[in-house]
Amino acid sequence: MTDTALDLEDIKRRMQGAISVLRQDLAGLRTGRASSSMLDPIQVEMYGSHMPLNQVATISVPEARMISVQVWDRSAVGAVERAIRESSLGLNPVVEGQLMRIPIPELNAERRQELVRVAHKYAEQAKVSVRHVRRDGMEEIKLLEKEGEISQDDSRVLSERVQKLTDDSVAEIDQVLSQKEQEITQV
Repeated sequence: MTDTALDLEDIKRRMQGAISVLRQDLAGLRTGRASSSMLDPIQVEMYGSHMPLNQVATISVPEARMISVQVWDRSAVGAVERAIRESSLGLNPVVEGQLMRIPIPELNAERRQELVRVAHKYAEQAKVSVRHVRRDGMEEIKLLEKEGEISQDDSRVLSERVQKLTDDSVAEIDQVLSQKEQEITQV
């Protein structure tokens, strides 16, 4: 069996990429203090495309429970406000010209449950990404076996390795989700 036949490191890297995206998304679900990373998942529809909020505005945290967003382009204020309101974060910006002040609400039990649901949604998206990588790897193994580049035994061994990478990645996603859930539900 040749290592060049199937790049397990590439599969592992792609699965880790899904976990990295999950960690970034979960970082946006702040529980106590305001943080500029809360707004990282927000995409603003401008000029016919979706852009990250931090590419159209300056985000700062002047107080523990307040985020300010200074929009660079006056014509984009409406789109930025709409993107923040429609995000799953439950934030309501107060617009003052090109500056938006976003008060961070105190977390009540209902809000905590909503954040847990959002965290579960992000985790499920990460698991789907990992499964897609697994599917691609398995299809590549079948193709290599069909073309005679690897034997049936090698195919079985590689399939088991890809499945182990998948299982490990899903377990890591569950662990990251569990940590975030604890962080959210702690009073």
